[in-house]
Amino acid sequence: MNSNVYDVAITGGGLAGLTLAIQSAGAGYSTLLIEKEQYPFNRVCGEYISMESYGFLQRMGVPLHEWDLPVIDILHVSDIKGRVYQFNLPLGGMGISRYKLDDTLYHVALKKGVHVITQTRVNNITYNHSLFTIETAGRNFIARCAAGAFGKRSNLDVKWQRPFVLSKARRLNNYIGVKYHVRYKQQKNVIALHNFSNGYCGISNIEDGLCCLCYLTTAHALHGSGNNIKQMEEKVLAKNSLLGEIFAGAEFIYKEPLTISQVSFAGKSRMYNHVLLIGDAAGMITPLCGNGMSMAMHGGKLAFENISDFLQGKIDRPAMESRYSEQWQQHFGKRLFTGRWVQRMFGNDTATTLFLKLAQKNAWLAEKLITATHGTSF
Repeated sequence: MNSNVYDVAITGGGLAGLTLAIQSAGAGYSTLLIEKEQYPFNRVCGEYISMESYGFLQRMGVPLHEWDLPVIDILHVSDIKGRVYQFNLPLGGMGISRYKLDDTLYHVALKKGVHVITQTRVNNITYNHSLFTIETAGRNFIARCAAGAFGKRSNLDVKWQRPFVLSKARRLNNYIGVKYHVRYKQQKNVIALHNFSNGYCGISNIEDGLCCLCYLTTAHALHGSGNNIKQMEEKVLAKNSLLGEIFAGAEFIYKEPLTISQVSFAGKSRMYNHVLLIGDAAGMITPLCGNGMSMAMHGGKLAFENISDFLQGKIDRPAMESRYSEQWQQHFGKRLFTGRWVQRMFGNDTATTLFLKLAQKNAWLAEKLITATHGTSF
């Protein structure tokens, strides 16, 4: 094979892209990863990660046992008026910033021999004669296998005219996310979800005595506050007394929040023109389920196993693609469906309160819903 042809080329260096790159390089495949930002950097993310990922991250070379991360096993949910309902998290999770985790995985990837190119945007990925061309402004790259791990919404989604991008604004595809790092006295083992009109806000501990404060709402709700985030926080979020206390009493580390718009929870395909899509590019679970980070990495593992079998000649390309898509649906389809259903119960005064009362009185229901949005160790 031509030495100028990579075995695997990955667009996007989040958790899915980085862990796929580490596995590929670790198996001896020549691996390229292209990321549009420069590490380390922050991302809009809830930064709670399910314990189902613990062993996998350790195998990826992340020294979790050395970091003394907050372990989270209790969920507090408040309704719009600030009344709190408590639930156990059967599997539990840990708090860690994407700034720290992504940067650690980036350095592991470099040590494994991954060719990482940062501050570079991929403009297109084309397929011809069993090879992919990855096009950037500076140069093009050739690969036998290509994976897209470019997040919730990217220039490639628009260029490829993926259906969720073309859809009219509606309930599942027109959200905005806002994130801060703050200093606040949040109970170490608790992740809290606080409802407000048309949205919910999560807060949990991460490393270095900080908390991640991240909320999701609709573009319509922001528009109703004059497209002013500060005004929306003061006039809408603070109507929940607990959120009012957090925004009044926390020390905000960022000068300005990190934001992302046009977030979609609509169904997405796992393939585009033979490119395997992983992470949020393949489908996004609602943040209230707190499990997107684990899903991204598990998806990267599934992609690697199928890519590896293809590169070893055990299966052909059609089998690789169909098997990956089927496995992705098998592992994550139910989780996404359940997450969308639960999200319908949040951000509404009457419906949220009734739902939370029902879940608290019926422990089996709460446990079943939480279990349905989480997986097992992989």
